[in-house]
Amino acid sequence: MTDVAPSTPQEAFDLLMAGNRRFAAGTQEHPHQDAARRAEIAPVQSPFAVLFGCSDSRLAAEIIFDRGLGDLFVVRTAGHVAGPEVLGSIEYGVSILECPLVVVLGHDACGAVAAARAAVEDGTTAPGYVRDVIEQVTHSVLAARAAGVSEDDDFIAEHVRHSVDFLMDRSRELSEQVAAGRTAVVGLSYRLADGSARLVTSHGVSAG
Repeated sequence: MTDVAPSTPQEAFDLLMAGNRRFAAGTQEHPHQDAARRAEIAPVQSPFAVLFGCSDSRLAAEIIFDRGLGDLFVVRTAGHVAGPEVLGSIEYGVSILECPLVVVLGHDACGAVAAARAAVEDGTTAPGYVRDVIEQVTHSVLAARAAGVSEDDDFIAEHVRHSVDFLMDRSRELSEQVAAGRTAVVGLSYRLADGSARLVTSHGVSAG
């Protein structure tokens, strides 16, 4: 395994997906998880990707992409819904930490998407601030239904695409970085059972 940090969006994407393939196959290398790495990055961090994912406890980014300390700048919310604080955190990763890649990570059996579908289809409501999360995901569900989507995986994919488009539309900093080729934004959907992540949408990299 090479220990050279990626310098381009494509290199960062390829490195991340290689780690996921190892994880899915059960051949993890567990890079950057020792005392030497801890000491190396104590003065400063230089992650190669911003990972914006769902807070689901089964979606631990460093594990499923076989990475270690200092590799990923992770931002997580239920249903990967984004408000000003999330946008600011992602912009920090891109403009200050100069990460060449931003990943939106969704997954199958997402409770937020299921709850949003129930709200749309059955009028089901949720208590407290959980309702705010569901309301944000509802936009994705409505778009999926308008497109004739019926399968669970397709609802998940639509929500991932919606989240990527939201980031690109709302963050001028991010869209300018992508336009300049300094950063790419991708959306991935993770399968809980087999551990694999597949590309749903991309601005700036190819699947290879």
